Amino acid sequence: MRVLAGLLLVWALDARADEVLRVLNWKNYIEPQVLEAFQQSTGIRVDYRTMTAAEELDAALAAGEAFDVVVPSHFQLARLLREKRLQPLDTGALSHYRQVDPGLLAMLAGIDGANRYAVPYLWGSVGLVINPGPAEAAYGGALPNSWSLLFDEHQAARLATCGIALLDAPEETASLWFNYRGRSLALQGPRQIERGLQALPGIARQARYLDNEAYIAALAEGRLCLAMGWVGHALTASARNPALQYRIPDEGAMVFIDSLAIPANAPRPDLALRFIDFLLEPRNALADARASQFYSPLPADSAEQAELARERPMQVLKAEERRRLYLLERLTAEQKAALDKVWAQVKAARAP
Repeated sequence: MRVLAGLLLVWALDARADEVLRVLNWKNYIEPQVLEAFQQSTGIRVDYRTMTAAEELDAALAAGEAFDVVVPSHFQLARLLREKRLQPLDTGALSHYRQVDPGLLAMLAGIDGANRYAVPYLWGSVGLVINPGPAEAAYGGALPNSWSLLFDEHQAARLATCGIALLDAPEETASLWFNYRGRSLALQGPRQIERGLQALPGIARQARYLDNEAYIAALAEGRLCLAMGWVGHALTASARNPALQYRIPDEGAMVFIDSLAIPANAPRPDLALRFIDFLLEPRNALADARASQFYSPLPADSAEQAELARERPMQVLKAEERRRLYLLERLTAEQKAALDKVWAQVKAARAP
């Protein structure tokens, strides 16, 4: 009997050792200690892979690669659901689901069926990063909390003397450009997009940077006084330059939501649910937010968010700022083609 018991124990341990969870997530998007804690506490080995573009996730799922947990951005969800790439989430099996911010769930609800297939993980916004001292000096007074600082040619020209930057992100830039003017990018036809963005190449010509990385160091080193930027980048720069401020302009700012989901062909959806629930545990969610420097999925009034607000005020939005947020729109192929045409003109305007 002792021999049999010993064999059963060995078999049980072997079976546990064979439990492997395959994850595809964005690069630098988890606290390594959280990942290690999951493996240590469950005995489940995580085959953890990273991506740097949404297209990598699309390609992996289209090729039938077997992942148990993936992290699509909100603008991918409608298509992934239409193509039946994801399986429904049993939120009843997620003990921490009730601790997810209802406001985030409400935003995702705008995508038909999204809340049945995905749960928010980390999210972020694109706002204004400002170095108030030199910016006010160049502007000639107090700065309005407005995208006009970048999107009005006269104001941008004044601030260009101390350095302005735009993101090399056509959809985000166009969305914010039209929203500033009280219009939705998603409702513009191809010709309206081309006409509506006619002034953008001129502003881009004045910008010192049109990129998604170099502007971070330029802000930190004081070579820029104003930039359009992702909140995570603003936090990175402000760690070296505490004078920097991150603002959600009065006209609003777009957000993206990256969610945890289980592919339709996941080999171990049971392990996937355990991993997702582990990441939603408030202390783990807080740790991942700290590591990534993006927003956590926790409610604004949670104790963890209050803790983070004391530590990093720019990483927790105030209630009035949240009310000014909207999801980045999805474009048709025709709209995207029109925008790509304009963006080629934007880049050509900056050519030497």
